[in-house]
Amino acid sequence: MDKGYEKERFESISIKSSVAQKFKKYCKAISKSQSMTLLAMLEFFEASGLSPEERLGPNIKTLESLFKKRINAVIAIVRDIEKNQTKPTVAMMQSLFEGFETDKKPLFLEKKQIENDEDNKASQIQSNLMNKGI
Repeated sequence: MDKGYEKERFESISIKSSVAQKFKKYCKAISKSQSMTLLAMLEFFEASGLSPEERLGPNIKTLESLFKKRINAVIAIVRDIEKNQTKPTVAMMQSLFEGFETDKKPLFLEKKQIENDEDNKASQIQSNLMNKGI
């Protein structure tokens, strides 16, 4: 039974026997009842705005070219963002980090100088104590 249509009654439609046989085969192929198959077909044509007499060949090609144009536009936007925003930002960040590295080098030298000064003071105190005989 068709879901949602259990309580509805059946109507008859007059169609040619060759068309009816072809429709029955199609319904079996997609595993739907004849009512649901016909409803799906009608909804498809209404939603897509197509007529059963139209051929989809040119329409599909038109849609495909439209999609390609939109995809190319998106690719161009992403490339522009990368060129004008991402790469300059990365370059600025790298220059900042390089600047920090050069600033750290003198700090290490100063720290070594302080340690050397402390060692020199300690050795002077020891030599003074030795000179005094202590």
